[in-house]
Amino acid sequence: MKMSVMRRCAKACLGAAAVALLLGGTVSGAAAQQPKYSATYGQDRAQIEDLMARYLFAIDYDDFDAYAATFAPDGELEFASGKHKGRAAIKAEVARFAEGIARSYHTEDGKKAKLRHVILQSSIRVEGSRAWARSLWLEMANHGPGNTMKMGTYGLYEDELVKTNGQWLFARRNVLNEFIKTRTSGPGNPIDDLDALAAAFLAGKGK
Repeated sequence: MKMSVMRRCAKACLGAAAVALLLGGTVSGAAAQQPKYSATYGQDRAQIEDLMARYLFAIDYDDFDAYAATFAPDGELEFASGKHKGRAAIKAEVARFAEGIARSYHTEDGKKAKLRHVILQSSIRVEGSRAWARSLWLEMANHGPGNTMKMGTYGLYEDELVKTNGQWLFARRNVLNEFIKTRTSGPGNPIDDLDALAAAFLAGKGK
């Protein structure tokens, strides 16, 4: 009887993960493998989040030099149009991309719409001078009826970052546009992939 009450209470109040632990089970997936954060994690995360914000401001305001500068000199950008390596190639591609967007996203009088990209949440794993992140994003623009705001595309950023001379930069960013069938994430939890990459990195260092 006591076990039955305990089960009902746990299920109602503690959630699936807590129930598994309470009853002697295990929690699988990302919930079972929370990383151990270093003493400098907060500072590293703040710098990485600022980098992500600078990336979005740069693309929304057509600052292609600033956009390219968020990448390491040999950094790589991958999105629907393919892979582009190095700052010069990334700058040229994002400028070309912006021109194409202006043809598709415009106000009723034909002017270029104002695009605004937003990051919803990010999980960031930091191990020394390397980091990995998974972030959900969406974008909106004033190209709805009467130039009102219209929600547009959405997806997932898959990032690998490197810290060089005290500065975090994108070593690689893969932009998944989840409204395109060939550019979707999953079906597994993206955080499992993030943790696997970090584990492989640590194993390669002999840790």
